[in-house]
Amino acid sequence: MTFKRVWTLLLLLAATTASTTVDAELAWNELSGEQQQVLAKFADSWDTLPAERQERLATGAERWLGMTPDERAAAANRFRQWRELSAERRATIRERYEIYLSLSPAERDRIRSNYQRYRMLKQERRQQIRQRWREMSPEQRQRIRERMREQRQQKPRSRDR
Repeated sequence: MTFKRVWTLLLLLAATTASTTVDAELAWNELSGEQQQVLAKFADSWDTLPAERQERLATGAERWLGMTPDERAAAANRFRQWRELSAERRATIRERYEIYLSLSPAERDRIRSNYQRYRMLKQERRQQIRQRWREMSPEQRQRIRERMREQRQQKPRSRDR
């Protein structure tokens, strides 16, 4: 699975698992007719769902209704890919996303910027980079991470000046 897909899944996961404070259950008849159609498979069990889950489902249905057919197809495909991941892989992605959320806004911006630069590379170059990374030992990878951290700390960025 490409990094872009994982990144998109992370964002979707964050949107669907974001903690919300919900005091009261959402009655099925409070949903719009369109939301009820999207969530039809939950109709019989709606009253037994936790209030937080009801709210997330209602919000997700509303988001789904606002999508174009192409966006819906892409979202359905990403969700299918997410379900096909092993439980261990999904747990790793969730954990990494939690780490990402704990970073400062500047660090998150840096990560997004680096990702965009990576996406601008030709496919061949991206494959070379991925292959080189896979062939490294964990110790080599850690040394690279440490070196990059040191370089960031020593070299002021143009927007920091």
